[in-house]
Amino acid sequence: MFNRDTFFVYVSGISVVLILAFAGYDDAAPGYKHYQDEFRSIVSEKFGPEKAAFVPSGVQQIWIESANKVDRCVSCHLGVTWEGLENERQPYASHPKEPLENHPIDKFGCTYCHGGQGFAAKLPDAHGWVKHWEEPLLDSTLEEEYQLAKKGGFMQMRCNTCHRYDRETEGADYINRAKALVSEKGCRACHTINGRGGSIGPDLTEIGSKTSEQYDYGRLTTFPSIFNWQVAHLQNPKSFAPDTIMPDFGFNSEDAKALTLLLMSWRKRDIPLELLPNGAFGDKPTPEELERDRIMLEGEGRFFVEKTCFVCHDVSSLGIISATKIGPDLAIAVEDVQRRFGRTLDDFLHNPSGTMSVVLSRQISLTEEEIDEAVRLLEHAYEVHKSLEEKQGKENGNVEDSSAGH
Repeated sequence: MFNRDTFFVYVSGISVVLILAFAGYDDAAPGYKHYQDEFRSIVSEKFGPEKAAFVPSGVQQIWIESANKVDRCVSCHLGVTWEGLENERQPYASHPKEPLENHPIDKFGCTYCHGGQGFAAKLPDAHGWVKHWEEPLLDSTLEEEYQLAKKGGFMQMRCNTCHRYDRETEGADYINRAKALVSEKGCRACHTINGRGGSIGPDLTEIGSKTSEQYDYGRLTTFPSIFNWQVAHLQNPKSFAPDTIMPDFGFNSEDAKALTLLLMSWRKRDIPLELLPNGAFGDKPTPEELERDRIMLEGEGRFFVEKTCFVCHDVSSLGIISATKIGPDLAIAVEDVQRRFGRTLDDFLHNPSGTMSVVLSRQISLTEEEIDEAVRLLEHAYEVHKSLEEKQGKENGNVEDSSAGH
C-alpha cells in the first residue's frame, strides 16, 4: 500500500524521466530539422528527388572571417540562393536577387542587414525576440507596430549603417528623404554630424548607439521606445525640453519617422572596412557646401554664427543663411526695428522687448561690447543690402532699356 511519501517519490521520478526524455528529443530533433525536412519535400516536388538529395542537413552557417562573426540563419532559410522558389513562403523562399548582387551572402551573411542573433539555431533566439537582445529580426512586425507606410523602413535603417556617407542609396526611400531633410533644414547649423557641423545641439554622429535606458520617457504619451521618442521629439521639441532652441519644423508623421530611422542608423560601427561601400569612408562636403561654410564661418557675418543668431535669422547680405528662418532677415534690421517698434536698432538691442527680451536673457548672452559689435555689423549689413538692392535695380533698368530698344 502506497503512502503519501512513496507517491511523491514515484511522481518525482517519472517527472525527471519525462524531462530528460524531452530534453534528449529536443537535442536530437532541433527546430531547424522540421524546416529542413519540409524544404526537402518542397524541392522534391518542384525539382525532383535528385535535387532534394542535395539539400543539406544539420546546422548550416556562414562564417564572416573578417568580422569574426557567424550567421546560422541558413539552417532554416535553406532556399536563400535557390532559383525558382521566389514565391514560396518563409523560411523556404529565395532571396530577391538584386540586393545579393552587391551583398553576396557568403561575404555579408544575414544579420548585418536583417538583424537577429546569428549564432542561434532555433526560435525565438534566432529572431532576437528575447530579453537583452536589442537587434531583433527586422521583419514586418516592427513595420506594423510603428505604422510605416512603406515596407522595408527598418531594413533601410540597417543599410545606412554602412551607406551613411551615400548622398542617396538605391531602394532606401525613407533614408534618402531623411538625408534630403537634413540638408534642407540645415541640421548641421546646430549639430555635428559625421564630424562636421555646429555645437549648439548634441553631436548626432553616433546618436543611434544610445540605449533605451538613456532616454527619459516621462513625457511620452505612446509606447516607450527609442523610435517613438524620436518621432515625438522631432514633431514637438519643446514638449520634451521646454528650454530648447530647436525649432518646430512642422514635420508630418512620415517625415518624422524617416528622420528617426536615419538617426537610429547613425551608430558606432563594428563592420570591417572591406564590407563597406567603395570609397565611403567619410562625409565629404561638396564644393558648394565648402564655400557656404567658409562664408558662414570666416566671412563678415561669422559673429552671427558664433552667437547662434543664425539659427533663427538670415543675415543675407553677409552670406548668413538660416535653416529655420523663424525670424526676419537681419540684413534689414535697421529699418525693420524702426518700423515695427519706433526705436533705433541700438536702443532696441540694449533694451530689448517682446521675444528678443526672452532670447537675449535666456538663450543668447551678450556683453555690452558684443551688443555694440552686433549693432555695428547690422548697420554694415544694411548698407551692403541697400547697395545690392541699388545695383539690382540698375541692372533691371538696363535690361528693360535694352528690351525697349529692340
